Amino acid sequence: MAKWLVKSEPSECGIDDFAESPGKVIPWDGVRNYQARNFLAQMREGDDVFLYHSSCKHIGIAGIIRVVRSAYPDPTQFDPESHYYDPKSSPENPRWQAVDFTLERKLNQLMPLDQIKQLPGLESLPLVRRGNRLSVMPVSDDEWQIILSQT
Repeated sequence: MAKWLVKSEPSECGIDDFAESPGKVIPWDGVRNYQARNFLAQMREGDDVFLYHSSCKHIGIAGIIRVVRSAYPDPTQFDPESHYYDPKSSPENPRWQAVDFTLERKLNQLMPLDQIKQLPGLESLPLVRRGNRLSVMPVSDDEWQIILSQT
């Protein structure tokens, strides 16, 4: 199974949205970056994912979520009322992907970016590299274990 990290503003979709109802399935849609979309397309049912809170007062890894439905055409791209509508996309030729997640576990406390940056072995993790703004990124098995050992 592959490992991933996704970023979201907690006001948009945070760990508490998953935790409020155990077993709740939340679609991860609205991604409009081609590289992030390509990573979503690689996700498979059962993959584990760190949920990272960004663009907020307290940024960091908030929990672990799991892929429960592999990539499928993001329905928001077809909805003219959606903020994520893409008039260049069609059901016959969709441009954007979504996946479905459910909660694996909420961390007892947020693991802040400063702590993550100080962990040996994470120098290649895209999250800690300068200028990386992707909302979806792969995490190697070794990087996953390093982070997991601190939770």
